[in-house]
Amino acid sequence: MKKNLLKRDGVQSLIASLLCVVLGLLIGYIVLLIINPAGAGEAISTVIKNFLTYKKPETQMKYFGNTLVRTAPLLMCSLSILFAYKAGLFNIGAPGQYLISTMATLMIALSIPSSSVPTWIIWILAFLGGCLAGALWGALPGLAKACLNINEVLACIMTNWVAANLVTWMFDISNFKNTVENTKSGYIYKTSFNGVATPKLGLDKLFPGSQVNAGILVAILLAIAMYILMTKTTLGYELQACGANRHAARYAGIKDKRNIVLSMAIAGALAGAGAALYYLSGNTEFYWSTYQSLPAVGFNGIPVALLALNNPIAVIFAGVFMAMLKIVGQQLTNLTAYNEYITDVIIAVIVYLSAFSLVIRMMLSGRKKKKIAVADTAPIPQGAAVEDQTSLLPEEEKAPVEAAVTDSDNAEGGDQA
Repeated sequence: MKKNLLKRDGVQSLIASLLCVVLGLLIGYIVLLIINPAGAGEAISTVIKNFLTYKKPETQMKYFGNTLVRTAPLLMCSLSILFAYKAGLFNIGAPGQYLISTMATLMIALSIPSSSVPTWIIWILAFLGGCLAGALWGALPGLAKACLNINEVLACIMTNWVAANLVTWMFDISNFKNTVENTKSGYIYKTSFNGVATPKLGLDKLFPGSQVNAGILVAILLAIAMYILMTKTTLGYELQACGANRHAARYAGIKDKRNIVLSMAIAGALAGAGAALYYLSGNTEFYWSTYQSLPAVGFNGIPVALLALNNPIAVIFAGVFMAMLKIVGQQLTNLTAYNEYITDVIIAVIVYLSAFSLVIRMMLSGRKKKKIAVADTAPIPQGAAVEDQTSLLPEEEKAPVEAAVTDSDNAEGGDQA
């Protein structure tokens, strides 16, 4: 019998995510009405239309291209959190891994002279160096969890602030601080200062006037690679088995400690890739004094992963949507009487509702499960059981089976007599 469309897991997940988005926008509209009823309609229309608010197609493509620039690091941080979660770990250390990768990426990209080494080689070395730095920093909480059974959340929080202070100190004593521009003394040079920048690959023609580059394409390819790794490989199966039940996985012969460290290292590499893609664009400056704050993109990956219901492919679309909401906050400030924090309220509501996405999926499939449960517990008449079982046999085999059951029933009747 063909499976009902609404009973499919993928469809249920999509409906649950869309309901979270719609309810989040509805609650955001109510907040706008409370603040200023006169402009609430225009403001929520701006949020929904996003870059389509602008009338000129060139302006629309420009803003959407800039959205994709913001999407790449957000997508990678959400993949980092998602990958660790699949392995049964909560990687709240993405901000620290992002910072360490930023430091490694910028130092490599700015220290190798482009006059003697081709810029594309410097780009590759900087990107791989950033990923490796993030992997090593992510492996630290993994080692603490695997060897000392320290909760990974506590270990990640500590490594976050260690990374913030370490990056501040390293850049403070370095020669990478921007001394050319007087107003940029608190920033590190852009990688374009050394001639290193992510290639456009024709995207600048598709999104004219924007800062878009091939970083978004790299992020999408990595998301697809993570999907293949988690669903089509032995390693992905082992990591998810450890996440489901570490002790059962060890009993089955899977090296649980190795997989814990490995999963956190891969998660750190993904967060590091996000930082590398963002700062290798050649257009982005890094404020080096980070000891008092952590990059918000590392935490923003959590709601993206929740909204995508921990699906690597769905993360691509959820990442674009969240990046659009973050950028539309600036449009609210420029075009309406509201400030940009309204979109933060909408995002917070969507994140909160995403935690109930499992409940929504259970509601969609609960009726069928209830029927199955009732059918399984219902008593089966003795004659019906024989009929159901023998009906599946060939005609020549039905008679001996029915005769044997009849003899058994007669024998039981004689014993009772």
